[in-house]
Amino acid sequence: MNIVLMGCPGAGKGTQSAKLQDTFHLKHISTGDVLRAEIASGSDLGKRIAGIIDKGNLVPDELMISMLENIVKATDKGIIFDGFPRTVAQAEALDAMMKRLERSITAVIMIDLPESEVVNRIASRRQCGKCGAILHITPGTPANKCPVCGGELYTRPDDTPERVKHRLEVYHTDTLPVKTYYQRSGSYVEINGDQTPEKVFEDIVNVLKKVK
Repeated sequence: MNIVLMGCPGAGKGTQSAKLQDTFHLKHISTGDVLRAEIASGSDLGKRIAGIIDKGNLVPDELMISMLENIVKATDKGIIFDGFPRTVAQAEALDAMMKRLERSITAVIMIDLPESEVVNRIASRRQCGKCGAILHITPGTPANKCPVCGGELYTRPDDTPERVKHRLEVYHTDTLPVKTYYQRSGSYVEINGDQTPEKVFEDIVNVLKKVK
């Protein structure tokens, strides 16, 4: 089983990916995590990626696909692609990569969420600088310590109001055409994301049981 998990920023893709990974014994690939890990490694490739990102540019598709292909080759588990593809060109490249590896995309799941709820969720999001836990803080509630490890909480640069607005603009411009691309394949399913995480997960599991 190989899944593409889609949704706008704040839709809960990371939360659901973690649950799906444990339930179906899949490998979760977050492109953001892949890039951050490569940069943190200090490798020549990581330095190249850091230079690209620092200039405000996107990592070239061929470079991203090459990194993902190496990860997929190294596991016999099914995959959850989280944060990729974000454009039709990337979707086409992903299909070509999977074909080379004699795999295919089983299901494309869109977690659909109203834009107003997206803004509310991201505005309340904090990350622990020590253990990496992501938490949602009730507006007006002072919170600067992680309840998991006691580390300092911070607002990620991408979660500021200005960056959220920009991310949503990019999402609507680049990512929604991917929805049309996958709808044609017959593997696309939408899930109502404006529910509790538990109910969203239940709905996703019901979809996957039908295509497993």
